[in-house]
Amino acid sequence: MSERKSGKIWTPGIDNAFSGMTNKEMLAFESQHDDPSVKVMPDIWILKMGGQSVMDRGREAVYPIIEELLAAKKEGIKFILGVGGGTRARHAYAMGLDLGMPTGALAKIGGSIPIQNARMLQMLMANEGAIMAYDDDFEKLPLYLNTGCIPIMSGMPPFEFWEKSPQVGRIPQNRTDAGVYLLSEFFGAKGMIYIKDEDGVYTDDPKKNPDADLIEDPVASDLLASGQDDFIVERVVLEYMQNANHTREIRVVNGLKPGNVLSALRGEDVGARIRATKDD
Repeated sequence: MSERKSGKIWTPGIDNAFSGMTNKEMLAFESQHDDPSVKVMPDIWILKMGGQSVMDRGREAVYPIIEELLAAKKEGIKFILGVGGGTRARHAYAMGLDLGMPTGALAKIGGSIPIQNARMLQMLMANEGAIMAYDDDFEKLPLYLNTGCIPIMSGMPPFEFWEKSPQVGRIPQNRTDAGVYLLSEFFGAKGMIYIKDEDGVYTDDPKKNPDADLIEDPVASDLLASGQDDFIVERVVLEYMQNANHTREIRVVNGLKPGNVLSALRGEDVGARIRATKDD
């Protein structure tokens, strides 16, 4: 039987720490009892293969990285591989903007391209146990990993029509860099590795500005405060890192340099380590 409690309908027997609290009171209570969340799969790596930086370069760039990934699998290293969309995704965004599509529609449209790239990678590694993992397969990822599969998926988060509008423009701020990062944070993964075509974080885009300097020991909070326009990863990833419980650092490796990906998966100090703050 329901009863009234503090002016609200209440069912006896379900009293808890939040009973009768307002939303503000619940948030204040939680901040005082900040227990760590469970690390769902702390022994796996989350990888992101760049679309424009790697996939768009074709066989010459992709095949050597595949060889390193398969070598890691043979060593018993478990990982989930997310994939970016690259230039074709940018073309889709440009067309969507020209047609007046809202942010949610752009997210849905842009998300189709990394799926194509993921399917190609899955076929290339199918004989070694690669399996295409879609959003609906999320709960099956532990099963895939524990049976020796290599889950490959789009890096795009499944927000689609629910993607919130950015502060400027309509292009979704949560794209493939963000999607894999959020996956790493949820799983409490061993680490988050971005496979790109640069050695780390620069003071400017080195492809456009040859005088750009490589930043030693980059810190996400400093990068956000610098006013720099573009980073090696999506800006929203650096923002998410500030509030993360588990993935408070990410690593960027140049996948075009032989051995970098395998070394990173072995836990070696290659590429650039980006910390959330100076205290991390």
